[in-house]
This record gives sequence, structure tokens and C-alpha cells, in this order.
Amino acid sequence: MALPIRDQLKYWGVAAAVFLVALWFLGDVLVPFLLGGAIAYFLDPVADKLESMGCSRALATLLITIIAILTFVLVALLVIPTLVNQTASLIETAPQLFKNFTNFLTERFPALLDEGSTLRTSLNSIGATIQERGGELLETALSSFASIINVLLLFVVVPVVSVYLLLDWDRMIASIDRLLPRDHAPVIRDLAKDIDATLSSFVRGMGTVCLILGSYYAIALMLVGLQFGLVVGFVAGVLTFIPYLGALIGGALAIGLALFQFWGDWVSIGLVAGIFGLGQVIEGNVLTPKLVGSSVGLHPVWLILALSVFGTLFGFVGMLVAVPLAAAIGVLARFAVDQYQQSLLYRGTGRHEHAEADDA
Repeated sequence: MALPIRDQLKYWGVAAAVFLVALWFLGDVLVPFLLGGAIAYFLDPVADKLESMGCSRALATLLITIIAILTFVLVALLVIPTLVNQTASLIETAPQLFKNFTNFLTERFPALLDEGSTLRTSLNSIGATIQERGGELLETALSSFASIINVLLLFVVVPVVSVYLLLDWDRMIASIDRLLPRDHAPVIRDLAKDIDATLSSFVRGMGTVCLILGSYYAIALMLVGLQFGLVVGFVAGVLTFIPYLGALIGGALAIGLALFQFWGDWVSIGLVAGIFGLGQVIEGNVLTPKLVGSSVGLHPVWLILALSVFGTLFGFVGMLVAVPLAAAIGVLARFAVDQYQQSLLYRGTGRHEHAEADDA
């Protein structure tokens, strides 16, 4: 006889509570393992494809590892130094940018920004705050990455964990499958497939979209001569993970910088705007339909809510698990709604239909 529903809910509730407590107390420790697991999950289809071409799992993992190391070294040598330098320069020139913006408004709208007005003072203080806080943030980040512990976590533990998980991924899934409750194994497998389909469509698809768009924005903006094109492309590419946000923030940042740098050169300003317009056309009509699909099941508002809630509660580790948990909760919610619509609570006993038929 199957375990009563009340007892099942009790056990699953305890498991969920243990998971949340572990995130709360062990968040910093779990970060490299979650990153390693995410990398392994992202690369598992590549390993499966190599296996179907005749490679063993070990050989497929070795090939992927070699390519990943070469890519990382190339990016570290060519991209990261330029990205750091441009970010530092952008932070240093922020006050001057705001000053130029204030002067621009003063020349064209003198009544709007009188000397000593609240708006003028606020704009000047914003630039100084960005320089002060941005410099502190950059300095803290650089010193943090330079520390021995973080270097070990990021550059040793994460690759090692990802390689081992990628090597044993299929065996781990089979082991988990053997531990499923026998009465509910078919339903859990179906739900897991739906969650995997949602995650694979969104995470792998949007990850690829972010990489392509970020590279396109960075290269195109640098080619038209925008000073901080690499930083803008990086920001726009990362934020593309949240639909529409990357284009809005990246486009506003790029066009704003172009107005300061190319004021009067409307061709260059138009090229910057055109780069983001073309990027949105490519994303909406080619990249997202092909790589992500039209029915992912993760609404942008739901995704932003999940990132905000889990990020606030559990910090960076919460943001790492927000997307998988959002996908899982969405699938479970749709399953619950489907079960409800098939239940007597929703459909009723049908007596009212018979009563209406008798009255007729």
C-alpha cells in the first residue's frame, strides 16, 4: 500500500527545509560545487554527442576539458585585461561624463538647471558616487580574486568538480533514478524530463544567446570606435539572460556614451543605435527562436522575481539556484493545475448537469 499523502508531504517538506537550511549556512562553500555542476550540466549534451560519434565518455570529457582550457587561456590573455582596464577607465571618467551631461542640459535648457539647483547638485553627486563606490567595488573585486582562497575555489575546485561530474553524469542520473520511490517513479521521471526540457531550453539556449550577442555588441561597438565598447558589450550580453533587460540597459549605456563621445557626429551615434537595433532583430527572429524556443515556461517576470527573492535570501548562491528552482516550481505548478482540473474539486460530480437536463 502506498504511503499516505500526508506522510509523503511531511517527508518532502523536511527534505525541502534541509535543502534551504544548507543553502543558508553553507552558501559560500557550495558556490564552486554549484558552478561546477552547472558547467557539467551545460556540457553534458556535447559529451553525449561525442559519445554517439564513437568516443568513450572519458575521451569525450578529455576533449571538452582541453578545448575549455585553451578557450579560457585565450580569453584571459586577450579579453580580461582589456575589460578590466575599460571598466576602471569608465569608473574614473564617470564624474566628467556627468559634468558634460550637466553642461549640455545647461546650454540647451538653462531654466532647467540653475546654478545650485537640486537637480544640478544631484547629477554632480551621482558622478562622484559612482567614482567612489565603483572604485571601491572594483578594488574589492580585484583583491578578492587575487586572494589565494578564491583563486583555488574558482580556478581549481570548479574545473575539477565540473570534470568529475561531467565524467560521471550518466551514472549519477542512473543512481538517482534507482532511489526514486517506486510508486511515484514514473510521475517523477516525467516531471524531471519537463524540468530538464525547460532548463536546457532556457539555460543552454540563453547562455548561447548571451555569448553570441555579447561578442557581437563588443566587437561591433569597438569597430565603430566607442571607447568602452567591450564593457558595454559584456554588460549587454550578461543581462540578455533576463529577456529585454540586456537590450534596454546596454542600449541606453551605449547610446549615452556615444552622445558624449560623438556629439555632432550623428553618423557614429546612428551606427551605435543601429548596432543594438540589429542585435534585437537577430535575437528576436533568429537566435531566441532557434536556440531557446517559443514555449520555455519561464516568464521574464517570474524569472526576475526568483532572482530577486533567492538573491536576497541566500546571496550569490541563491542567484545560482534561482533559475533551476524557478523552472522546477513552474513545472510543479503546471502539474498541480493539471491535477486540479482533473479532480472532482474542479469538475464536480456532474449532478448539476443531470438536474439541468431533467428540468429541460
